[in-house]
Amino acid sequence: MEYHNPVLLNETVEGLDIKPDGVYVDVTFGGGGHSKAILKQLGPDGKLFAFDQDQDALSNALEDERFTLINENFRFIKRFLRFYGVKQVDGILADFGVSSHQFDVAERGFSTRFESELDMRMNQNSHLSAYNVINDYEEEQLRQVFYQYGELRQAPAMARVIVEERSKAEIKTSEQLKLVLKRFLQPKRENKILAQIYQAIRIEVNQEIEVLKELLLQTPELLKKGGRLSFISYHSLEDRLVKRFIRNGLFEGEPERDVFGNFEVPLKKVGNLIVPTQEEIKINNRARSAKLRIAEKL
Repeated sequence: MEYHNPVLLNETVEGLDIKPDGVYVDVTFGGGGHSKAILKQLGPDGKLFAFDQDQDALSNALEDERFTLINENFRFIKRFLRFYGVKQVDGILADFGVSSHQFDVAERGFSTRFESELDMRMNQNSHLSAYNVINDYEEEQLRQVFYQYGELRQAPAMARVIVEERSKAEIKTSEQLKLVLKRFLQPKRENKILAQIYQAIRIEVNQEIEVLKELLLQTPELLKKGGRLSFISYHSLEDRLVKRFIRNGLFEGEPERDVFGNFEVPLKKVGNLIVPTQEEIKINNRARSAKLRIAEKL
């Protein structure tokens, strides 16, 4: 099964500063590219756990006694690691976003290129799909989804039009949705606006922001002292959360300071923001918006 080339492969794995006998977690297994690179650096006593909620990813499981693939959402990372007797790890790698495989399989509904039923579920067993968001959400809920997750200025009007049109007939497919929202798809900007609409719906369907927050909140307890995070984000909503959490252990506001103005944080950033080279972007277009941040447990 074709999966994407892993983005920022060397930089992300190097960011983990791998110890041969360490325990590592790849929370976004996908095609297994990052996991394979980690295993190459692990010795016989090293361990790698990987998470992927997408059933399709199971066919990529690696035959290696040091490797365990867990078919679950990484929001449950602490619970499932404890099931395997692991309380702390040496590093956690994440490559957020949608895999090329998910984009390229038309019936999954992630891509604006294909006509398909409204789906967008990363976990095919999930009850909430794009169909539910478009046909069942109240107008105000839809407005919030488009505004917060798609950063669409015309979110109120889009929500109103969807509610009006679905009262006449269900909106079942991507082509029907495009037709309903056609008035907002300006010439020359049609693909960009569609991508924002799809991003907003996908984030809502998969609860991507909540899931990322839950993962980040668990990392200080999960990481050993000196353990590393190596996280790739693809849009500003994700990257902002990762950046703020690394900087001050919070998603909003400022941490409490002592009388001297100092505050304690669980992590410290390692190096600066890393982005792909033009050469990598030419080879792998998916890399164009990738941002890698690395942090270490204090």
